[in-house]
Amino acid sequence: MANRRRRGRNWTFTLAAGVLAATLTLGGCDSDGDSDSKSAAQDGASVIAPGKPGEKAEEISPEEAKKRGEDDTPNSADFEYAQMMIEHHRQAITMSELAPDRAKSDKVKRLAERIHAAQGPEISAMEAWIERNGGPRESAEHDAHHMPGMATEAQLKTLRASKGPGFDELFLKLMITHHGGAITMAQDVLSGGNNVQIEEMANDVGAQQTSEIERMRELL
Repeated sequence: MANRRRRGRNWTFTLAAGVLAATLTLGGCDSDGDSDSKSAAQDGASVIAPGKPGEKAEEISPEEAKKRGEDDTPNSADFEYAQMMIEHHRQAITMSELAPDRAKSDKVKRLAERIHAAQGPEISAMEAWIERNGGPRESAEHDAHHMPGMATEAQLKTLRASKGPGFDELFLKLMITHHGGAITMAQDVLSGGNNVQIEEMANDVGAQQTSEIERMRELL
């Protein structure tokens, strides 16, 4: 799943603990128990697979565990993340395009330029991923302005009407909130998604936007 690397470490620990427990149990058995254990070993030990958030763990065979570990078929959370993040990024680009003519601070202008330069290619990458995996470009379930961190139309109108230091301050505050929403979305798909490429995209978004939030807070 999307949190594959972190879950992989947990998975290894769970499997190792199960093997150790089985070994200790077998060590306390008599010769009849040894015979039973050999039979169990031939049949193959079961593996405890951690469930997704809110779900119970389940007992599966090693073969099923291996199959699940290799399967990164996109699920609904992966598609939803890509669809929503495209719209989320588009608003960040819209906001960034206002900076050259309205911002007073050169640092704010450069920040807006970096955001614009980074998120355009990310949109293209997510659109290509959706097309490659046969998903719809837009989500029918989410209004763009109900996504985490999205600025309202009223806030965007105020930003467009601002200039100088007033623009700088409002831009930074709105963009900090906007980035925070993107991080929330990335965390959600890392918990609920299944595709490795989406995992990588979400990790990149989380790392990059966390760094930019710190930079923007320093500029306020």
